[in-house]
Amino acid sequence: METPATDRTKRQTSHEFSKKLFKLTIWGGLAFWAITIAFSLLPMMAEFRAALSIPYIEGALVEPLLGGMIIACFVSYFLLRFSDKIPTKNPIPKSVILSFVALCIVFILLGVAASRTSDALHVFLIGVTLNIPRFLFVGIVIGYLYKRLYGQA
Repeated sequence: METPATDRTKRQTSHEFSKKLFKLTIWGGLAFWAITIAFSLLPMMAEFRAALSIPYIEGALVEPLLGGMIIACFVSYFLLRFSDKIPTKNPIPKSVILSFVALCIVFILLGVAASRTSDALHVFLIGVTLNIPRFLFVGIVIGYLYKRLYGQA
């Protein structure tokens, strides 16, 4: 049987975890979205959207914000939850490692989407080129914010 003090400590810890997760998710998602907005002006991004039949408003504004928040939430969750199991001491490389794990999953999905086009390798390479900086900056922003707000892991 748990004592009320222990129960209150668990709730407080859970609330603090959720608060950290929320902050890291918001900033990581906004970083992903900002990079996507900047890339949406490139001709290479227009070619990528045309090859996959992605409308500009959805593909450059709405979906990247939602997708960035989801990616940032997973990276933030695993950084907060399993920080001691990732083999570096600094939270920035830890979050970059986690974001590159998410990037590998996206590569698989991108390969499937690109395989539906007539020039699959070209579309896949454009997607890879556009996604590496986005995921890198998500990892850097989350790691930097974690380090700045909450100290070393």
